[in-house]
Amino acid sequence: MAATSSWQPQEEGFNSICALLQHQISPSSDKSQIWQQLQHFSHFPDFNNYLVFILARAEGQSVEVRQAAGLLLKNNLRTAFNSMTPAYQLYIKSELLPCLGAADRHIRSTAGTIITVLVQLGGVSGWPELLQALANCLESNDLNHMEGAMDALSKICEDVPQVLDSDVPGLVERPINLFLPKLFQFFQSPHTSLRKLSLGSVNQYIMLMPAALFASMDQYLQGLFVLAHDSAAEVRKLVCAAFVQLIEVNPSFLEPHLRNVIEYMLQVNKDSDDEVALEACEFWSAYCDAQLPLENLREFLPRLIPVLLSNMAYAEDDESLAEAEEDESLPDRDQDLKPRFHSSRFHGSDNAEDDDDDIVNIWNLRKCSAAGLDVLSNVFGDEILPTMMPIVQAKLSTTDDETWKEREAAVLALGAVAEGCITGLYPHLSEIVAFIIPLLDDKFPLIRSISCWTLSRFSRFVVQGIDHQKGCEQFDKVLRGLLRRILDTNKRVQEAACSAFATLEEEAAEKLAPHLEIILQHLMCAFGKYQRRNLRIVYDAIATLADAVGEKLNQPTHLDILMPPLIAKWQQLSNSDKDIFPLLECFTSIAQALGPGFSQFAEPVFQRCINIIQTQQLAKIDPASAGVQYDKEFIVCSLDLLSGLAEGLGSGIESLVAQSSLRDLLLQCCMDDDAPDVRQSAFALLGDLARVCPVHLHPRLSDFLNVAAKQLNTSKLKETVSVANNACWAIGELAVKVHQEVSPIVMTVISCLVPILQHAEELNKSLIENSAITLGRLAWVCPEIVSLHMEHFMQSWCTALSMIRDDIEKEDAFRGLCAMVCICFNTSIRFRSTI
Repeated sequence: MAATSSWQPQEEGFNSICALLQHQISPSSDKSQIWQQLQHFSHFPDFNNYLVFILARAEGQSVEVRQAAGLLLKNNLRTAFNSMTPAYQLYIKSELLPCLGAADRHIRSTAGTIITVLVQLGGVSGWPELLQALANCLESNDLNHMEGAMDALSKICEDVPQVLDSDVPGLVERPINLFLPKLFQFFQSPHTSLRKLSLGSVNQYIMLMPAALFASMDQYLQGLFVLAHDSAAEVRKLVCAAFVQLIEVNPSFLEPHLRNVIEYMLQVNKDSDDEVALEACEFWSAYCDAQLPLENLREFLPRLIPVLLSNMAYAEDDESLAEAEEDESLPDRDQDLKPRFHSSRFHGSDNAEDDDDDIVNIWNLRKCSAAGLDVLSNVFGDEILPTMMPIVQAKLSTTDDETWKEREAAVLALGAVAEGCITGLYPHLSEIVAFIIPLLDDKFPLIRSISCWTLSRFSRFVVQGIDHQKGCEQFDKVLRGLLRRILDTNKRVQEAACSAFATLEEEAAEKLAPHLEIILQHLMCAFGKYQRRNLRIVYDAIATLADAVGEKLNQPTHLDILMPPLIAKWQQLSNSDKDIFPLLECFTSIAQALGPGFSQFAEPVFQRCINIIQTQQLAKIDPASAGVQYDKEFIVCSLDLLSGLAEGLGSGIESLVAQSSLRDLLLQCCMDDDAPDVRQSAFALLGDLARVCPVHLHPRLSDFLNVAAKQLNTSKLKETVSVANNACWAIGELAVKVHQEVSPIVMTVISCLVPILQHAEELNKSLIENSAITLGRLAWVCPEIVSLHMEHFMQSWCTALSMIRDDIEKEDAFRGLCAMVCICFNTSIRFRSTI
């Protein structure tokens, strides 16, 4: 495969690579062996030339082999293109362009994908032939050429739209200005593929809104109106997507046409194609979020609400129908286990991280319709009830098996409007809850599961009534009904019941104390019978219960039910088993709830956390010696559990810390620049240990203070705000324990905290609060240093402190204020006007 100035493939190399690709696409082939052989070929500098040659010119080979060559080439170019010789780069580019008009659409599509990768790598300025080739193909009357160019252009618009909206040397106008008129022309093409690709391409620019599209908005909208009734569902779907994006980005574009657009979206929300209806359904939430006049939508509510309710019934092909038949005895498959995301410990009033529980759920028309009804209820409130309730009542009044999906949708609707329409529903809530309770025992699993969810949406009302007899009786029925469903034989119902019960726990809090024994019996029975996926939800329910009832859990009868099964599971799982994560989280809540009562379980839990952290830190450097692959989440969960132990045991953790290597391990974690979530949890633990056993941090105090201060002095503060927040809090906790020993880092910390306070509106609320408190604590212990700089922060500091709730931390901060005032009074009164 020697390189030459005019490259040509050698027959032997060509045949070998084609044979290898033929084996690769065979379902019975040894993929690992083929991969090794391909890796061998990839060491030859012209290997990628062979691949593009096979894609473009090997007409004697099957389309599948040629396509496989193209896909391999695409992956190779991502890493190798910029290091290739210019001659080979030019060869690959020149061979790809003719493929845009290839007779086979798979070849055209593969070439378009590779071209997009090259544009991602180098833009279009270094490839003027590409723009000319695309333009020529689009102007031709040959369908293959037009489709090939349009396919490549649509992929560029999707992956790197900004490239076409940039100045290109040698061009008078930006590429998008040249292509946009042709894209609009294709809206009227007799070929569905061209209408779809052109509309999809233009839609990609709604967010960017280049000047060319802004100036052509009327033409774009007229094109959308023409395509609105296109015979192809995929085109109608793109029209709906365009209207949704336009109303999100700049609703003023649609205002002159709003009535017609709403009428259209209402009709298409009933489209026979579910994907079109789903895209249309997104419009209602987008409209409400756009803060457009509600009057425009209000008159459509009597027609819109029935459409949403109709679409909330399960479709025949909904995957949930099959899942609902799964019995608890069926083991979970690996693909059944949703990804889990542990949230690192955070000290403050609001966590900077968004936690999306539905991140892996499949979005469909049913869920979108329910979400739309929820949004409408929050915007229009009780106005929607006169339209909605008669339909819901009619659906609930049916009793035959054939209409169970309608009954289920009606229960879902009640849950969807539970918050937005609470005022109108309130007089009838006792009856509504009483009606739903028997549905917990319905023969259809999905009615049982949705009844759990809807009852959870009324948890606050159910708990509020606990102080009078009828309300207490209803609370008891809801409680016992959910506990029964926790022990359901159906996995879907188990999941819904546990989640609903966790919501009830949060609302009821200590009011659950009289029922703890029966609750624990049911939860631990579920713990013994659930498969892996739902077991995680039981852990959450146990943890939420511990958070809710606190020290009320610390009774021998309760611990005898709760702890033996958890300890047995704890001993069963290895230190490298990811199933230990939810158990670590569960123990964290239990340790905090039991307080000193957890001391009888503390030593093995503490030591195991230390062992896990040690093993993972070794695995990061030498996985072979550690015997496991590095996974930072093991460290994060272990640090958070140690924080829970420190918070629960208080000074009782001191003997455990004294006999361990925790101090040095913790310092390593605080210095882990590769993992912000490890640092976040590490600084949380540092602050917790500072509170209860600062003496054991003392030998490395200056190291801890310096690395904590470093987190506040970073150009990426907004990206690592949770780390900075915890580090700031930890500095304050250390300050009130070690007093003057923090003086070496006081100026460094002040120089970081003052800008944070001065730009409070741009940063996380909790970071502002902790910055104000820590600054006050530093002023308390080192007033002679801090007071010299009062004029730079006094106003913003006092403003931040005024927003913080009264507690011991705020009291410390005001002690600092008083200490500085005393210093100033004794030396000068020059700051009196500021103070």
